Order: sequence, then structure tokens, then C-alpha cells
Amino acid sequence: MAWMAWTAPTAIFFVTIACLLALFTVLAIRFPETPRVGVLRIETTRGDRLFITLLGSAFICLGWLALFGAPVWGALIACLIYAAAVFRWV
Repeated sequence: MAWMAWTAPTAIFFVTIACLLALFTVLAIRFPETPRVGVLRIETTRGDRLFITLLGSAFICLGWLALFGAPVWGALIACLIYAAAVFRWV
């Protein structure tokens, strides 16, 4: 895989995603849940909300890069607030 730029931030990103998927798998086995209906008026589970969060966070980061440039610490804060809102109300 020499064609990919495996830097420390890239590795941390993918390890974090892998850990989240493992955690959500354990939670689904240990604490099964029924889907709930939130503000989007669709039934979602924890996994659905994680997917919505990851997808929305990607767009937040892309928008941040387009508007403000390289340091994405502000985008990270916005993504954490967005994730909290998705898991609370969606």
C-alpha cells in the first residue's frame, strides 16, 4: 500500500473509525435497541445515526476547508457539536 500517504493523522482517523464500529457492534449485542423516530421522521438506530454523523462531518470539514483553509480545529469542534445533536435528536 505504498501508493497511499499513510501519515499519523490518517492512521488515527481510520483507527478511530474502526474503534467506533467495534464499539457500536458491542453495544448492539449487549444493549439491543428498537429504532426511534426523530426530527427527520425516519426510524434510525445507533448505527444509522453514526453513519449520518460521519457523512455530515465529512461535508462540514470540506466546507471548512473551502471557506477557511488548512487548520481544521474549528471544523472538529463543529463536527462534535453536530454529532451530539444527531445522536440526541435524530
